[in-house]
Amino acid sequence: MPMNQGASTRPIRVLVAKPGLDGHDRGALIVAQGLRDAGMEVVYTGLRQTPEQIVAAAIQEDVDCIGLSSLSGAHMALFPAVMEALGKEGATDILVIGGGVIPADDARALQELGIAAVFTPGSTIAQMADYIRLHVRGHVSSAPFTPPEQIDHVGLAVTSIDQARALYTDFLGYSLVGFEDLPEQKIRVAFVETGATRLELIEPTHDDSSVARFIDKRGQGLHHIAYRVDDVAAWLMRAREAGLRLIDEQPRKGAHGTQVAFVHPQSTNGVLLEFCQVESIDQQ
Repeated sequence: MPMNQGASTRPIRVLVAKPGLDGHDRGALIVAQGLRDAGMEVVYTGLRQTPEQIVAAAIQEDVDCIGLSSLSGAHMALFPAVMEALGKEGATDILVIGGGVIPADDARALQELGIAAVFTPGSTIAQMADYIRLHVRGHVSSAPFTPPEQIDHVGLAVTSIDQARALYTDFLGYSLVGFEDLPEQKIRVAFVETGATRLELIEPTHDDSSVARFIDKRGQGLHHIAYRVDDVAAWLMRAREAGLRLIDEQPRKGAHGTQVAFVHPQSTNGVLLEFCQVESIDQQ
């Protein structure tokens, strides 16, 4: 799939709103300032706004995202009312997130009703900004970036590491290091040290793992290419903004304590792409 050719390069515009009779806006003001510091254009509606007023302002200001804040306990009525008003105005493409003192069960219910994410006490401005950048549709950041440091490793799917190792140790003379079981992914891995770029042998430990399905479909061989980056979350944002199809919406734990995330091969010319963040090769 090609990059988004018609995407906007203007800053993301966010409307921060306090619906209902909640008279406390210190937290909303902090969020508004934090998002401005993160490079976004922020409009703050002030206190005691109706859902209809919030939606009207969002459309008038041409915002990409609405951030709703509530401390009054009325979030289960007010947040869905904003979603309903957006629907009536045909503006459902605007991302809507919420925040405040909201119980976990209510947060899940709100997400089922269309609120994209709910940020409760303890959430950071950085987390909010990252989420907005990842999920605003059609936006491509014009911020400068540094290309990946290098190809960290090339992943090879094998039915058995023990059987495959002879090629790399006996024939090619390399060393196998870093054996690790990853039960969450139902795989076992080992690295072949070849120099700056390593090979990662990936063995499925269960028949229903994604690697086992890969081998059943394509046979053993090239599974993915991993690029070493200093911030996986930032590269996920860049991939999302570019219109690439993400397998991982957020970084997750990889082998040897790394943070990793994958981009679907349908949007990367048929080769599974991995972003890999490591502290130090010596620590692996």
